[in-house]
Amino acid sequence: MNRIIRIGTRDSPLAISQAIEVQKILHRLGYCSHLFFIKSEGDLIQNIPIDKFKKVGVFTRKLTNVLISGKIDMAVHSLKDVPTNLSEQITLSAYLKRGSFSDLLVYKGSSNFLFNPKIKAIIATGSLRRVAFWKNRYPHHTIVDLRGNINTRLKKLYDNSWKGAIFAKVGLERLGILNDLEGFNFKVLDWMIPSPGQGIIVVSTRKDNEWIQNLTKKLDDRNTRLSASIERQFLKTLGGGCITPIGAHAIIKNKIIYFTGILFSLDGMQKIIKTKIGTNYNIIGYQCAKEILEKGGKEILENMRKKNISK
Repeated sequence: MNRIIRIGTRDSPLAISQAIEVQKILHRLGYCSHLFFIKSEGDLIQNIPIDKFKKVGVFTRKLTNVLISGKIDMAVHSLKDVPTNLSEQITLSAYLKRGSFSDLLVYKGSSNFLFNPKIKAIIATGSLRRVAFWKNRYPHHTIVDLRGNINTRLKKLYDNSWKGAIFAKVGLERLGILNDLEGFNFKVLDWMIPSPGQGIIVVSTRKDNEWIQNLTKKLDDRNTRLSASIERQFLKTLGGGCITPIGAHAIIKNKIIYFTGILFSLDGMQKIIKTKIGTNYNIIGYQCAKEILEKGGKEILENMRKKNISK
C-alpha cells in the first residue's frame, strides 16, 4: 500500500481531469499516486487537421512509449483516441464506467439556422465523422476545421463569425463548464451516432506488470468494457480510424446488445447504416461491419484511400 502509482496523462485540461478521476478511485481504494504530464503529438501540432496526420495514435503514442519504458505504471486515455492495433507489450486493463456518449452543438444566439434552409451557417469541428453527419443533414452549411483543447475551441468559436461548433458532451461535463457557457447556447445532437468508445476513460498498462494489472481490474466496469469491445471490433473490421467517418454505439440491457454502426463518405452524401440486436458479444460488431462492407462500404473506403494517396 505504500507504493506510489505513477499515472501518465496528456497535459490538456480534459485529459488531466480524467486522470484525476482515476486517481480519486485509487485513493478510495487506499493507494497513493502521482500524475506525470506528457505532451502528445496531437497537442503539439495544432495547425493541421487530424486527418492530415500520416500516423495513427497521435494523442496516445508518446504516452504508450513512456509506459513501455517503465517510467510510468499506467496511462489514462480517452478510448476514442486509442488505435485498435495496440503494441504487443500493452493491454487496456480497465474501462471506467461510460459517461455521456452524445455529441453537442454549442452555438451563438438563435437556433433558427437548424430549421431554416435559407440560413447558410458556418459550423466548426475537427472530426470527419461530425463533418459527414452535418453535411448529410445540412448540405447548405459551411464546415471549418477546429483544433485545440476545449477551452481553446470555445474561445475560437467566440472570436469568429461561426454560428456553432460541435463537441463531445462528456468533455464539457467533466470540466464542469457545460452549464456555465456564458454567451453560448447548446443542443444535444441525438441524431449523431458517436465515435467508437466516445465517453469512455480507459487505463492502459504493461502486460508484464501483473501487480498493476490486478489493481486496475478494480476500476473496470464490465458493461462498458463489453460495449467498447463491440464498437472497436466494428471499427477494426472496417479498417477505420481518424481519417474515416465511422460511428458506432453499443448499449447492453439485460444481457441483450443493441448496436448501431454507420459509415459515411467524406462528403456525407453516402451513408450505410446497420442496426442489430443480439446476445453474442464476440461477433455482433464484426457482423455489422461485414454487412456494411458488402452493401457498398468497400467502395466508399476505397475511394477514401485513393483520395488520401493522391494528397
